Amino acid sequence: MPIAAEPAAGADPSSSAVPEYPAWRKGVAGVLAKARKVDAAELGAEPEKLLNQTTYDGLDIAPLYTRRNELPEQPLPGAYPFVRGGDATRDVHRGWFVNVRIDAAEAVTANRELTAGLENGASAVELTVGTHGVPVGDLAAALDGLLFELAPLTLRAGIESAEAAAAVYEVVDGYSTPDRAAIRISLGAAPLTAAFAGTDDLGLAETTALAVAAGRRPETVRAITVDGTVFHDAGASDAQELGAAVAAGLEYLRALSGEMPVAEALRQVEFRFAATDDQFATIAKFRAARRLWARVAHALGAPSQGAAPQHAVTSAAMMSRRDPWVNLLRTTLAAFGAGVGGADTVTVLPFDSALPAGELGVSASFSERMARNTQLLLLEESHLGHVHDPGAGSWYVEQYTADLAGAAWQFMQDLEAAGGYRAALDSGVLGTRIAATKTRRDSDIAHRRTAVTGVNEFPNLAEAPLSEAARTAGPGQRYGAAFEALRDRSDTYLAAHGTRPQALLVPLGTVAEHNVRVTFTANLLASGGIESVNPGPLADGEIAAAAKETGATIAVLCGTDARYGTDAAAAVEQLRSAGVETVLLAGPEKVVNGIEEARRPDGFLAARIDAVAALTALLEKVGA
Repeated sequence: MPIAAEPAAGADPSSSAVPEYPAWRKGVAGVLAKARKVDAAELGAEPEKLLNQTTYDGLDIAPLYTRRNELPEQPLPGAYPFVRGGDATRDVHRGWFVNVRIDAAEAVTANRELTAGLENGASAVELTVGTHGVPVGDLAAALDGLLFELAPLTLRAGIESAEAAAAVYEVVDGYSTPDRAAIRISLGAAPLTAAFAGTDDLGLAETTALAVAAGRRPETVRAITVDGTVFHDAGASDAQELGAAVAAGLEYLRALSGEMPVAEALRQVEFRFAATDDQFATIAKFRAARRLWARVAHALGAPSQGAAPQHAVTSAAMMSRRDPWVNLLRTTLAAFGAGVGGADTVTVLPFDSALPAGELGVSASFSERMARNTQLLLLEESHLGHVHDPGAGSWYVEQYTADLAGAAWQFMQDLEAAGGYRAALDSGVLGTRIAATKTRRDSDIAHRRTAVTGVNEFPNLAEAPLSEAARTAGPGQRYGAAFEALRDRSDTYLAAHGTRPQALLVPLGTVAEHNVRVTFTANLLASGGIESVNPGPLADGEIAAAAKETGATIAVLCGTDARYGTDAAAAVEQLRSAGVETVLLAGPEKVVNGIEEARRPDGFLAARIDAVAALTALLEKVGA
């Protein structure tokens, strides 16, 4: 039984399935032929495939989806394989649970934050307990006033999960409610994914005992969390995150197999996944994740128990320390994708979570309120929770879901072939596969094939420098970390010299000729913390004077290819005579192939260069 859906019966892969498709295809061919300066016949029978985008899982995202891509309709929410949702009767007025994460170390503070969150729109609580949060002995005080049947509780207690569970049981034993099953508690034990992240947690044997005890409780208690965010944060693709999480889930089921029936074991597992600002990928991820786990439950003979709860957390890797207000947009898209994709609970990280507390001069309560209200706007004003699985039936969403599920299932099988999750982790197979994806993504960001707004594209060099504490916060796994490290060097240089590292722009020709490359160059340099000095159009004899006036040791020629052919060599000579040590040209090297070596620029700033490497070299030249 394949995990990926097959095309609908009778689906016609040819253009005849959609009468308008040939005309659209012809139009695409015409536009592409003109842009590439070739004959349309040279583009092949399916020129639209040249517009495909390929994900890190090797999935092709087409430019257009039509009835040609139609797949069989999925069952309604609450029915196997739960692609459309695990709960057919979810309250449409509530939608998903809006989670508030509390990391306070004192019970009084934690209780105050818990109460404030629930009074202001949150509907679920996640509490850090133990070494990094509320002491286990103070748990009752931290939970004082919590209405357990209305707000699900999740613990993050790590190695103290068993003690925290006992403390919570003591609290709920004294709590009166007519429906004990309505009390939902997640104990959060995650030894297998914690082992990947290198953090402390219970041992697998202790987790198994915790799950057995949880299964005997009258409340709805799940002991085990499969935390897929640790794979995501390490650089995993979507299919790798899902496949590794399912493999870890299988490992837990094997550990529980001798302790309880499989149906009960399945009821002890829940999943946590990352939601990113790629909204359609996020929608497909949560739909595909349900399909995968349902397939596992089906194979184990308990298909009705395949709808494990899903907790979405907005991606920490996508968050930026530079221009952090853009994170508000990122988390909004991520929450939208998770909500539409059917996540049961959503946590939105504060927009300044990648920075030390107080770095932006705003209070923690402000940041948390913005995170909470991001979800409330989606639920209360956009009414996203009012419809189950609104992406259902979309040719794009359904195809993406099926393809992603297939790729994730294959990755899980690869781990199984390596001996299972623990064996793949211990042997390095899992880490190596994920590291390879991270390397590819880092390369795409470094070459600016992938944009990180405010970091490697459209950076705001005028924003206030980060504090020394923020600059020395340690290496992160954030997507823009390499560029942010360059900006850190620029901030350090600014603190020492009173100015940022600078480069002189040398516009050649009219504004119409040089404006595009002036803009490109200023944007590129700013992403590395280098300030552009633009004196405006310069006549032939003014270039050397401008260089001497600024004292810049780096200059960049900006103009058209044709203008370079007539003016670049002379401009290079003038700049070098004025003491400029490094003369660059905005554009590819081929545009100056006809110029003798002695009069050629020292380097070239083209659209797809390794910007991190190039900017690093420039910072080193100026001593930053």
